[in-house]
Amino acid sequence: MKSMSLALIAMAALLLQGCTESIAAQTQAGTEPLPHVLVHKNEYCGCCNGWVEHMRKAGFHVEVRNVDNMDPVKTRVGVPAGKGSCHTAEVGGYFIEGHVPAVDIKRLLSERPDAKGLVLPGMPLGSPGMETPDGRSVPYTVELVGPGGETTPYASH
Repeated sequence: MKSMSLALIAMAALLLQGCTESIAAQTQAGTEPLPHVLVHKNEYCGCCNGWVEHMRKAGFHVEVRNVDNMDPVKTRVGVPAGKGSCHTAEVGGYFIEGHVPAVDIKRLLSERPDAKGLVLPGMPLGSPGMETPDGRSVPYTVELVGPGGETTPYASH
């Protein structure tokens, strides 16, 4: 029994050391944990699930809310007319519309521009969640939505 207790204490010490080193590495690198992402989507949309997995692999904690009608969500957050896609996310005070790559979202959160969010209208082939088995893709541009709803190019892929 005593050897089992010592083994548990040793394991706990190693685990604690690993957590401490991880936190120290984040602090030294100047990184902070990524903010929580809330995704609103239709429960039957497979490509949305692919985007959610892309975000999780990029280090985001993602909460999913399945909704029947996306229009009230898009209206509330300020998605401009004609710029919609299949899912809408909220993160760090911004909205993310569509299959926007995690790298663009991380940049947005780092730069903190005076904006409402990012949009990637439609569902471009090859964007996160829209990958194909043969790797085909089309060029696409993520747009920044300004405070008045105007859009400007933000990133090209």
